[in-house]
Amino acid sequence: MEGRKNIFERLGSTSLTNHDSDSITNLGSASLSNPFTERSRGTLAWFHCASLGEFEQGRPVIEAFRAKYPAYKILVTFFSPSGYEIRKNYAGADYIFYLPADTPANARKFIEIVKPSIVFFVKYEFWRNYLNELERKQIPVISFSAIFRPNQLFFKPYGGFYREVLTKFRHILVQNQESFDLLKSINIQPITLAGDTRFDRVKQIVDAKKDIPIAAQFKANRQVFMVGSAWQTDMEVLIPLMNSFNVDRVSNPADVRVTDEIAFVIAPHEIHREEINAWQKQIELKSICFSEVKPDTKLTDYQVLIIDNIGMLSSLYQYADFAFIGGSFGKGLHNILEAATFGMPIFFGNKAYHKFQEAVDLVKQGGAFAVSSTNDLGEILKNLRSNEAKKKETDKISQNYVLQNIGATEKVMSVVASILNN
Repeated sequence: MEGRKNIFERLGSTSLTNHDSDSITNLGSASLSNPFTERSRGTLAWFHCASLGEFEQGRPVIEAFRAKYPAYKILVTFFSPSGYEIRKNYAGADYIFYLPADTPANARKFIEIVKPSIVFFVKYEFWRNYLNELERKQIPVISFSAIFRPNQLFFKPYGGFYREVLTKFRHILVQNQESFDLLKSINIQPITLAGDTRFDRVKQIVDAKKDIPIAAQFKANRQVFMVGSAWQTDMEVLIPLMNSFNVDRVSNPADVRVTDEIAFVIAPHEIHREEINAWQKQIELKSICFSEVKPDTKLTDYQVLIIDNIGMLSSLYQYADFAFIGGSFGKGLHNILEAATFGMPIFFGNKAYHKFQEAVDLVKQGGAFAVSSTNDLGEILKNLRSNEAKKKETDKISQNYVLQNIGATEKVMSVVASILNN
C-alpha cells in the first residue's frame, strides 16, 4: 500500500526518465507530461512479476527481448515489496513501478498512461481488469513459465468465471505437460509446452559466477556440505548432523575420521546476529563467520563457515559437494536449481516441496532427497560418501536435469516474434 501511494502521479512525472524514484511524492498530475509518450508510440514492452522469484524467471526473457528489440522501452511492475525493493534499480528496465490495484478504473488509467505494445505476465499472474482492458485495446498479452494444477478454480465445474480470464491471453507458455493437458481440457488455445525460464536464468548465474577465495581456502581438500537459505527449522535437523562429526563425543574416533574430510558452509535465509550466535553455541564443531575471517586466519582449522552476508550464495555452490536447501520444513522450498547446476546431491525437508516441479522431478530421478530427520539425512549422506560411483551418478543426474531444461526463453521469444512480425 505504501509503495502504491501517488503511483499515477509518479507514472506521469517527467522526472522519471529512467527508474521510478522513491523521492518523488505528492506530485500533482495536472501539470505533468507523460514520460511514456517521449518514445515512439507502440514501442514499449511491459513485464509484470508478482515478486522476486517471478522476476528471476522473467529476467532471461527481459534481457533477450532487450537484445532483439533495442528500440523498445521496458517497463517492469511488481506486486510485492520483496520484488520491488530488491530490484527497483535493475538496469535492464527503463521504468520500474508497483502495479496499481486491479480495479477497472486503475487498469484503464494505467494502460492509457503506459501505452504498452506487448505485455508479459510471469507464472501466476491473472489480473482480470488489466486483462480485460488490454483485450479491449487489442494489446497482446503473453503468459510464460505458467503452471497449473487440477485443484485450481479454472478447472472446477463452477469455474467458468475464472476460465474466461485465461481466454484473454494471446499465448500461454507452460512449464510442464500437466499444465498443458489441463489447459487443453478446457479448450484454452494457443498454448505451448516451453518449460521454465528459471533454468535459463540459473545458467546465466552460473556462467557469471564469481571466485570466492575465502570459500576456496576453507574447502581445501575437504568435501563441503553447503546449507543454502537455512531457517531455524532446518538447523534443528542439521546441527545434530554436524555434531555427529565431533570426534570428542564418540568412543572410537577412528569411526569418524571423515571429520577431517568434510566441512560445512551455512548461508542463513536472513542475517540475524542473535540467531547465528545461538547456532554457533549449539554447534560443537569449530565455526567462524565470513565477516570474522582475517588475512592470517587459518581456515582449515575450522569445520563450519557461516556466511553472514547476502549475495554470494549462487557462487558458493561451486565449492560444494553436497547441498541442503532450506525452507521445506516450513512454508516452502527455496531455489534448488543453483546447486543442481553445479552437479551434486541435494537434500531438503520432506514437508513443503511438492509444489516445486524441479524438486519433485529430481527426487524421482534420484538427484535429490526429501528427508524427514537428522537420522534420515545422515544415513543417505553416509551412503553417498562411502560409494563414489553412486555419488558421481547423483551429481550427473542433478547437472543434466538443468542442462536438459534450458531453452524456454528461446521458445518465448519465438512466440514474441510471431506476434510482433504480424
